[in-house]
Amino acid sequence: MTAPRFTLALLLMTVALAASACGGGGSGDVPTGAIAVVNGTEITSAQLSELVDQAKQGYKAQNQAFPKAGTPEYQTLQTQYVAYLVELEEFRQAADELGVTVKDKDVEAAEEELIKSRFGGKRADYEKALKQQGFTAAQYRANALEASVLSQQIFDAVTKDSKVTEEEILQYYTANASQYGTPESRDVRHILIAEKDKDGSVDFAASKAKADEIYTELKNGADFATLAKENSADPGSKDSGGKLTISRGQTVPEFDKVSFALEKGELSKPVKTQYGYHVIEAVSDVRKATTTSLDKVRASIRTTLLQQKRNEEMQAWVEDLKKDYEGKVSYAAGYEPPVLPDAPTDTTTQ
Repeated sequence: MTAPRFTLALLLMTVALAASACGGGGSGDVPTGAIAVVNGTEITSAQLSELVDQAKQGYKAQNQAFPKAGTPEYQTLQTQYVAYLVELEEFRQAADELGVTVKDKDVEAAEEELIKSRFGGKRADYEKALKQQGFTAAQYRANALEASVLSQQIFDAVTKDSKVTEEEILQYYTANASQYGTPESRDVRHILIAEKDKDGSVDFAASKAKADEIYTELKNGADFATLAKENSADPGSKDSGGKLTISRGQTVPEFDKVSFALEKGELSKPVKTQYGYHVIEAVSDVRKATTTSLDKVRASIRTTLLQQKRNEEMQAWVEDLKKDYEGKVSYAAGYEPPVLPDAPTDTTTQ
């Protein structure tokens, strides 16, 4: 099994905040040994160094050179690491207000699920992958897994009252009716005649003349499949004797109209389309359109709409959190986040 890359990129994905969600603040009031203060709580340089050291191990495991200090690449990574630490502290403080507490047994359960789903239940493989990326199991539980569980529990708390009404389900079902049915269909076979002019375009007069000849031959008992293989200009069907299974509205209008008007076994006269002239034979009866009843898809629609609602509510909560922390985060010189234009924040919790 290929070991997942346990770097800060993974840690960042476990938290449902984007970098823009960090509360704004100045560079004052940050004690020595700290890189930031989040509403009175220090983020230490030791915490940042631990992440950087773990990231270096991850780069080494991938045979990649870690960016040198002072380079733009290093500054970009450092900015991401600082953002992660600040965001995680904001989440922890918000969790207290929500009454959310991550217990050791919650983290242990998440770890067991990860080992089961990603490593086939083999703890030794899990710990080997962590070691390659610079983590011990204890470090990974304290960082990525604790953050992941915290994020999920906050998501659950924020969205616990989300509900979907029967009216909303019906509206969704109606608006997406095409997803819950199949149109009329039937089997046909056709021969496309598309004679070419000198410039490569379809010569409709010549094509019509040849299609009339093909039609006459078929009426006189010629084998349809043989003529299709010898004459059809449709590469997708000629080798199968011109056979097609079509659905109502799937083909060009002229072809569609004639194909569904024919009786089973009936042969059409040459039909002009933008591609040339077609001689069409109906092979099967028309199969009726079908519709999946609302009762059969109600549960899946409810799940879809509920997840959409929960994501929207989480989005709104994150935006409120960002506003709450404006002016409550201070950074040490050199650790301030870049000033970026406002961007949409994806708060979906997987």
